[in-house]
Amino acid sequence: MRSFPDRVRHALSFEIIGLLIVVPLGALVFDKPVGDIGVVGLVSATLATLWNMVYNFGFDLVLRYRTGTTKKGYGLRVVHAVLFEVGLLLVLLPFIAWYLGLTLWQALVMDLSFAVFYMVYAYLFNLAYDRLFPLAEWSEPASGR
Repeated sequence: MRSFPDRVRHALSFEIIGLLIVVPLGALVFDKPVGDIGVVGLVSATLATLWNMVYNFGFDLVLRYRTGTTKKGYGLRVVHAVLFEVGLLLVLLPFIAWYLGLTLWQALVMDLSFAVFYMVYAYLFNLAYDRLFPLAEWSEPASGR
């Protein structure tokens, strides 16, 4: 499994790169001031970073218990990204509606748009991260459990 410092590097780099992409894109697509989308982005990134660390640790614990390894195939990466975004969506919806003065429906559309972006981004980011920072255990045969 990944070490705590590696998890911190992963979470922070994920959120910083994501913000650099999503804030200007969100302001353009939703016709909102960059500052407002920036605040939503920063609050969302903070909550997402905390969720990222807790979620990934829990996911890896379950995965290692069930399979003997934390290595993820392409299909499992899709499941991983979708479950992450569903949990985050539930947390962020009320904040987005309140801060931007939107109805829950409008906030849901915006939040789903961000979630779709981040699901694709999470899949690609995690694939790249695992290739840049592979774990030694992935080259070893899994122990039977």
